[in-house]
Amino acid sequence: MDGVTVVDHVLLRRLLSILRDKDTPHRVFRETMTDAALILGYEAMRGLRGAEVSVQTPLETTSGVRLADEVFVVAILRAGLGLVDGFLRLVPEARVGHLGMYRDEEALRPVGYYENIPSGVEDAEVFVVDPMLATGGSGVQAVARLKRAGAQRLHFVCLVAAPEGVAALREAHPDVSIITAAIDRELDETGYIRPGLGDAGDRIFGTDR
Repeated sequence: MDGVTVVDHVLLRRLLSILRDKDTPHRVFRETMTDAALILGYEAMRGLRGAEVSVQTPLETTSGVRLADEVFVVAILRAGLGLVDGFLRLVPEARVGHLGMYRDEEALRPVGYYENIPSGVEDAEVFVVDPMLATGGSGVQAVARLKRAGAQRLHFVCLVAAPEGVAALREAHPDVSIITAAIDRELDETGYIRPGLGDAGDRIFGTDR
């Protein structure tokens, strides 16, 4: 599908299987999500631009590379926090933003309640992270907010997506790439991805709905 990358790697499939398992403990779920985010981040950031620098080795001077652009990781709260550390392992100097949204359970629509977007977003490579792309409402709203702040190079990264969410995000923001570990079968009548992995926020933080 144009603009959508499903990362096909046996290690990522293995991690996703652990995340799907209902018996995976909260601690293991968090650690596994960080490992999965590292692989997703590696693939999502393939297109980052490099700038040549000079490096002094113990023996001589040689050429090296630094990132040419700032990297922003913007987590959709609260579950998106579970993906941030994996990205920061790869780019420790990345700046982190937050967009807080909760789901209206009747309308199945996101309601914004908090935002913190670092300055300079207009010149950065911006990776919006959320474990699930279900109806697409939160993703569409998050990307729209970042565009209003001036972001131009945007990427949406998730663990599991529903076809409905992919279609909604691609329709609203065809310029935004989507990177995911899996596109699952469908949404159910309550807006959950099937087969999915349950409520990622509750499983990360050990809370109950």
